[in-house]
Amino acid sequence: MNNNNFLEFNDVTFTYPPVEGDLDENEKQIESKPVFEHFSAQLPEGFVSFVGQNGCGKSTLMLLASGRLNPDSGTVTLLGKNPAVLDDENKNLLASVIYQNMEFETEDKVKELLSFVYQNGSLKGNAKAIRNENKNLLDETIEVFELSNVLEHPLTKLSKGEIQRVLLAFGILYGSQSLFMDEPLFALENYQKENALSYLKEFVHKTGKSIYISMHELDLTKKYADTVLLFYPNRDMALGTPEEVLTRDEVEKAYGVPYAMLKDHENLSREYLNSLSNQKKEAQ
Repeated sequence: MNNNNFLEFNDVTFTYPPVEGDLDENEKQIESKPVFEHFSAQLPEGFVSFVGQNGCGKSTLMLLASGRLNPDSGTVTLLGKNPAVLDDENKNLLASVIYQNMEFETEDKVKELLSFVYQNGSLKGNAKAIRNENKNLLDETIEVFELSNVLEHPLTKLSKGEIQRVLLAFGILYGSQSLFMDEPLFALENYQKENALSYLKEFVHKTGKSIYISMHELDLTKKYADTVLLFYPNRDMALGTPEEVLTRDEVEKAYGVPYAMLKDHENLSREYLNSLSNQKKEAQ
């Protein structure tokens, strides 16, 4: 196998800086604990879903993988390159990142921003649609992500769901070799989530690019992901197909609550999971 097709972590340790003013009962600075400590792993290319509770390290892993954070020690290799040493342009061409709740101050219209991203990424405004070669990729993303009605609007006037759909289009149109998407389905309607995931998976398989995505919906991960990386509270992980990894026992181990409470639930938020844990404790 070609190792350049993999995302590889080699003995990576990473700790966030301490929060200034965050003191313990003795008025001493509270030091942050490592998110990852001597972590090594190799993830495949394709459509890969990160699954686990909030706070388990999914977002940090994405930021390290894409070079938006640098490890304290160890190395990260993405498609044969170390993103931490690349300049901003080459880092973006290697990996795009979509965050949850991204904020924008620009008053530019959506159509202008879509065109700018398309023209100034690796595609240079020249890519055929993946579903219909008679269309270009820009027109296809506008159709797939239902953006026709907001093209004349600035981002500041869009709903959260509309912004997320624009961000999904940005990710496709920039043309990076890989995309990291942290809760990109946030605020989308159920049918829009299905449409988006179906297109993203098709995009991966037809272009050879890779998408690493985190989402709370276990049913959608089972339906669309090629590979799942399941995060446990103790930082252990399991990697495999959805059928191999998302078993009843492993999901309960990862979330700490009965499987029946999690199955097909739309919003596995930290507050929801905490409430389930409290209910479990009260019942014991």
